[in-house]
Amino acid sequence: MTDTHDDDGQTVPHSDPNDIASTCGFVAVIGAPNAGKSTLVNQLVGAKVTIVSHKVQTTRTRVRGIAMVGQAQVVFIDTPGIFEPRKRFDRAMVAAAWEGALEADLVLLVVDAQKGMTGDVTRIVDKLKDSGRKAILALNKVDAIERPTLLALAAQFNEAMEFQRIFMISALKGHGCDDILSYLGEVAPKGPWMFPEDEISDLPQRLLASEITREKIFIQLHEELPYSVAVVTDSWTERADGSVRVDQTILVQRESQRPIVLGKGGSRVKALGRAAREDLSEILERPVHLFLHVKVNDRLWDDRDQYTEWGLDFDA
Repeated sequence: MTDTHDDDGQTVPHSDPNDIASTCGFVAVIGAPNAGKSTLVNQLVGAKVTIVSHKVQTTRTRVRGIAMVGQAQVVFIDTPGIFEPRKRFDRAMVAAAWEGALEADLVLLVVDAQKGMTGDVTRIVDKLKDSGRKAILALNKVDAIERPTLLALAAQFNEAMEFQRIFMISALKGHGCDDILSYLGEVAPKGPWMFPEDEISDLPQRLLASEITREKIFIQLHEELPYSVAVVTDSWTERADGSVRVDQTILVQRESQRPIVLGKGGSRVKALGRAAREDLSEILERPVHLFLHVKVNDRLWDDRDQYTEWGLDFDA
């Protein structure tokens, strides 16, 4: 593995030219909301590269996770859940998901096996067929389902569309995930690696920090706070002792939501900061000093700059 540099001085990794066996494939992980896509990506990569919560539509941006399978580099694009969009923000997320699917070398459709062929899943399958894209199917959350029921479900999907392979997995427990990874390594196209061998994600650290804090908000405030919340990393300051100071703003849509995030005497925002700081310190492998502020932005979902920050198309 060697590195070159582009005109901007950025490192452009590639495989050794004498290593003709190297392969690199981009895999779009798509599915309906809450199918377990982010959990699966984290399991396949072997580290936390995208946030996970029990709330639907946790993933807002496409996040790349990178795994090595022998001489194959497999790059996962974890997309937002695909559903019938009703608002601008919904349309932007669904557009991002389909853009990832149509650009990738391979498509991995993740389905909650306990829910089966829902309306959202049917629309995804139909669009895949219309676009001419082949796909690999992962029937997830199979732990509590009897085998005859699973086989019948697999047959139902095979009737709807011819899949390259069908896997039955538990992304949460890791069951069947090694089989998926091995298969993806086998079918990835020939080509140089696009990332350094030891890199597991290309998500910028500032955006990763924002996503981690947003995850903690979902986990701790899932009953009190709806989806009208965003986290912006305002500053990232490297310190002489090797630690980093991160200042973030939690944006809510209404004034009534601000005290929910703050908690009595600031207790809730302190708990959020503590949980996010612990995760970030572990991921970055160094001390993190995290400072959170809470502000109201009643035009949050109509802010073009915010969509750009999320990697979404405002005009989708």
